[in-house]
Amino acid sequence: MKEEIKKLLADALPMVDFESECLYEQLDSIGVVTILIVLSNQYSIHLNIQDATPKNLISLDALVRLVESKLKEQ
Repeated sequence: MKEEIKKLLADALPMVDFESECLYEQLDSIGVVTILIVLSNQYSIHLNIQDATPKNLISLDALVRLVESKLKEQ
């Protein structure tokens, strides 16, 4: 799942380094919304602006954990 998410997001946001340990610092509001939309659409999960916390967006691993937790909630 991690590699799939990385590819999806890298295609949507090519200027962002998804290997960074501080991913959140590279994102503007458009980048955050793009991530939420791409992941919501790909995995048929509900992500909203309350999910866009530094904890959830700090790294690719954090994004994977977010998606996995939302999938478990369904």
